[in-house]
Amino acid sequence: MPRKPRRRGFGQGSVYRRGAGGSWRICWREGGRQRYASGFPTRELAEQVLRKVLSDIAAGRAGLPPDPKGIPTLAELADDWLERRKTTHRSAGDDRGRWTLHLKPHLGHLRPDEVDPALLRRIVEVKLGAGLSSSTARLLMRLVSTFFSDLVERQLAQRNPAKALPRATRRLIRPSHDPRTTPFLEQRSDIRRVFLALPEPINLAFAVGALGGLRTGEVLALRWEHIDLERQRIHVQESTGGPLKDEDSRIVPIQDALLPLLVEWRLRAGGAGQVVPPMRGGSRKRCDEHTVGKKLRKALETLEIPRMTWYQATRHTFASQWVLGGGTIEQLREILGHSTVLVTERYAHLRPDAFGPAERTRVTVDLSSPTGRIIALPRAADRVSAPGDPLQPASFGDGRESAQEGLFGDVRSHDR
Repeated sequence: MPRKPRRRGFGQGSVYRRGAGGSWRICWREGGRQRYASGFPTRELAEQVLRKVLSDIAAGRAGLPPDPKGIPTLAELADDWLERRKTTHRSAGDDRGRWTLHLKPHLGHLRPDEVDPALLRRIVEVKLGAGLSSSTARLLMRLVSTFFSDLVERQLAQRNPAKALPRATRRLIRPSHDPRTTPFLEQRSDIRRVFLALPEPINLAFAVGALGGLRTGEVLALRWEHIDLERQRIHVQESTGGPLKDEDSRIVPIQDALLPLLVEWRLRAGGAGQVVPPMRGGSRKRCDEHTVGKKLRKALETLEIPRMTWYQATRHTFASQWVLGGGTIEQLREILGHSTVLVTERYAHLRPDAFGPAERTRVTVDLSSPTGRIIALPRAADRVSAPGDPLQPASFGDGRESAQEGLFGDVRSHDR
């Protein structure tokens, strides 16, 4: 008679099988409750799984999910999360505003595991129906995803519902902005015109942004000790909002066109403190972004240049002109401080070699007429021309007429 299997010790679980041909099952205690798992074809496999489960419990890598009734609501959890976010993200204030205005009314009263992709889809549809842009709706879903990633890490949520959004919902919040249509100062002569139209010291801030590629806050927080005129470089270390956007300082070269401006201004300002001082005295330590934007809009209107933001007229203009001038995308990424070259690739369409001679001869087809055609131009005496007709010959004071002047009109050169 075979010996009866010895019982396992307390807390070591058990392995058994129901019926002669049934599968093997395991049982163990976890969190004061009995847990089971079944469907193992052999006893050896069931033993291995049980040992793995018990070792995970001993190492604290396994456990029952917490009681949903004991988990706070998302409104309570978000307050703590947004407060901790202040120390790591410059956009924490904007994130709190987005949560309070758009997300808290829909999610604040719920617990983490009560949120599913269907609910997030309804929120997206409601916000888009209320006139919110797709880009803003995308930021909301990104904020939800970041929030739930933190909850999953803290074992307060089982899953991240934002990562399970279906493709149809993701299409609704696809970015609508095309960086190739972003305006910038395409003519370098316009950069000079805008600089001369701006008052001091706003014109210096514009020059540093348009010829150095610094962000607006970086320009207004720039100090003279961060500028090395001998080696022609700027050490960007801070912004008006505190740390830099990427939290890493970087070196920016000083272009030859910017160097004499900085040299002259340093002699006038004394070479200490802010490079761009406030326009008025008092308690203000630096110019604010509202002031420089207002002055730029006025200058563009006076010069009859299409309206654009300060960022577009400075940083975006620098990046575009850098690529148009033959600079590499890799060097531009270092100057702009982008985290990845994929962000800088938005300027790649401006490269001079994007559509060079080789690209213009890829499809070669002779579409010329085999015999050629002669097109007779009507004479002025044979047709009645309306006033302002470009084919109408121009009249001069002495009675002479010039057909060439009539065809091309009054040609003037504009310094644009």
